[in-house]
Amino acid sequence: MSILTAGSTEREAPSPSFFEFVLMIAFMMALGSMSIDNLLPAFDPIAADYGLSSVNEVQLILTVYMVGFGVMQLFYGPISDVIGRRPTLMIGLVIFAIGSFIALFAPTFEVLLFARAIQGMGAAATRILSVAIVRDRFHGREMARVMSIVMMIFLIVPVFAPSIGSFFLLFGSWHVIFVSMLVMALALAIWFGRRMPETLHPEYRMPFSLKRIGAGAMRCVTLRATFGYATAMALMYGALMGYIASSQQIFETDVYGLGLLFPAVFGSIAAVMGVAAYMNSKLVRRLGMRRLSHAGVCGYLVFAFALVAMAVVYDGKPPLFLFILGLAGCQFLFSLAMPNFNTMAMEPLGDVAGTASSVIGAYTTLGGSLIGMVISQSFNGTVLPLSIGFLVMGLLAFALVLWTEKGRLFRPHNPDPLPVK
Repeated sequence: MSILTAGSTEREAPSPSFFEFVLMIAFMMALGSMSIDNLLPAFDPIAADYGLSSVNEVQLILTVYMVGFGVMQLFYGPISDVIGRRPTLMIGLVIFAIGSFIALFAPTFEVLLFARAIQGMGAAATRILSVAIVRDRFHGREMARVMSIVMMIFLIVPVFAPSIGSFFLLFGSWHVIFVSMLVMALALAIWFGRRMPETLHPEYRMPFSLKRIGAGAMRCVTLRATFGYATAMALMYGALMGYIASSQQIFETDVYGLGLLFPAVFGSIAAVMGVAAYMNSKLVRRLGMRRLSHAGVCGYLVFAFALVAMAVVYDGKPPLFLFILGLAGCQFLFSLAMPNFNTMAMEPLGDVAGTASSVIGAYTTLGGSLIGMVISQSFNGTVLPLSIGFLVMGLLAFALVLWTEKGRLFRPHNPDPLPVK
């Protein structure tokens, strides 16, 4: 299936192979992930440099990034439906680079937070455009397969990101990490500009119209499959963000005191997620999105309940091996569910893929970030708040899936999308 172009000078860029296409989209998504995870080992140095009283305060550099990331997702999709995917991505990368530059010279922690918010606002373009471009080119189970492969590569990033951050800290201050972010943004701009043609279908390119954008956004709310699966994504994503924000305190310092072993543990759990995404890419065309994702959310509940039980039995500090096993189980099943949830939410919206990607992305990111902030800020020196967060979000996501499918799980396909009633 070839990439459709928009009939402009942008089509002069050669079409990448399937392998290069997937790798490029994964790199786009990885820019945002790397900008979060490689800062985790720098929490203590940042707190020391700015004289912060608690590492909990440093968690805000993740929260403000995700808020900026979530808010700007509302804009990139509609803009890309008007001017195209390529120029919209370049705008986002410029904003991201500006935020990175400000962070390098931030005189106060408040300025650093401001810079992180700008970074998130720019990185939002990579999230929105990656999904929209995949939807431009693929649909149905094939889209789910591509998104799973992209997600697999995307999830490999956290395997290395904390270790890379720790490596930079051996040779310089935490500022070097922001230099690496600038380099990544520049590399992506050059690669994408040289190799990716415009993928927006000519018949879907639309003039700017608030009424048209509003109509597209309203479809995201009124289509049962889109609203239900997007909300389930937001809930499960919130649990993931709670884990990421509190992982440094759980593994490196307060609970298990692993010190320099923290990146290895964090990365091993991320590797499990990558394995799940790879399995999904192999199985989804044969078993279908619903069978895999519904099995994923059901299994997620089992492991989340086990985490809570362990936390209660062991007074908030279960044996490290058991905790990692339960956490890895949750994340493995999370990675079976999420790519398929995203595909099923986007499936009926191909003609407004940019706007739909924006609305769904902003909704899931902002909702997930706020949920994650509540979970991580509840950290009390034990793993109990995180475990409860996993269980509660899993239960709510399961309830949303039941509502979306009208109580009938594991069906191989949906009927035509139904409005919300």
